[in-house]
Amino acid sequence: MSTRDESRPVRDEDAFDVEAVAAWLREHAPSYDLVGTPEVRQFPGGASNLTYLLTYPGRDLVLRRPPAGVKARSAHDMAREHDIQAALAPVFPYVATMVGLCRDEAVIGSEFYVMERLEGTIPRRRLGFEATPDDVATLCGRAWDVLVDLHAVDVAATPALSELNRGEGYVARQVGGWTDRLARAATDDLGDWSPVTGWLAAHQPDDRGQCLIHNDFRFDNLVLSPEELRVTGVLDWEMATVGDPLMDLGGALAYWVEPGDDEFFQQFRRQPSTTPGMWTRWEVVDHYARRTGLAVTPEQWRFYEVFGLFRLAVIAQQIWYRYALGQTHNEAYAVFGPAVAYLEQRCRRLLGV
Repeated sequence: MSTRDESRPVRDEDAFDVEAVAAWLREHAPSYDLVGTPEVRQFPGGASNLTYLLTYPGRDLVLRRPPAGVKARSAHDMAREHDIQAALAPVFPYVATMVGLCRDEAVIGSEFYVMERLEGTIPRRRLGFEATPDDVATLCGRAWDVLVDLHAVDVAATPALSELNRGEGYVARQVGGWTDRLARAATDDLGDWSPVTGWLAAHQPDDRGQCLIHNDFRFDNLVLSPEELRVTGVLDWEMATVGDPLMDLGGALAYWVEPGDDEFFQQFRRQPSTTPGMWTRWEVVDHYARRTGLAVTPEQWRFYEVFGLFRLAVIAQQIWYRYALGQTHNEAYAVFGPAVAYLEQRCRRLLGV
């Protein structure tokens, strides 16, 4: 993942049988010549799928698995996540090399896959290295160009990717699907989202294209080369699919906190988007439109902005549901309930409802 080691000791509730994984790898990845049992540490985050660093003598690997007590199983399909990256590797040079996929849940209690570690820096709240505002602006543009490159992948030429395409109606499916997910993850403290979901249902545009979308494109899902000011890898492909590119951009910018945003939103910033030199949300939209030819006015963009924030709220609510029901005891998730309430009000302000 990163040359800047951010891994931590494994949380008790996220531990697994390390020797069982080591034995599985020796059998199913013999070309890697893995000897002994690796040291295991956990990467931060883990609100969705969990990520671990496996350190062998002379080699680091990365393991991905779903968390315990998951609510939305479709978002934790290890085989799907593995296969998308394997199919992308020949045509998109920003994915890790896959080592192996284990579908036998008897090994550690869930499916998992292992990949090679991508070397570079993963930016979190801070960039992680010194850069001038001009350098930051250059890096910002190159990072969003990676999303442009992803959307330009010829899905039809890769059978494993074209199978993800359900055809027209992506926007409608997303509005209906995320509205249903919110209802299924409802807790007693969930506010009234009906004005927002009703507006989204009534104002949804036609699809603006069908392409491979990441669905979780953020700076903290990128691996960077600070020396070259460029992206070397893209992580966390669990929600990737074929769909509308502007929906992907809207989802990505829901996380993009600007210096002028209010204090509550600032505290949830997970990426260095307020670093001097970083673009504003609208500058990103304008750059993307010019690069792709998908023109969008500020009024048209409002749908994608509101949907992105709504979708982010549902993701947070699904995590809050697990925490509120005691399916996970990670205290970092205690903030997700207030975050959902905040996002409801942010959507309402954008819509004036």
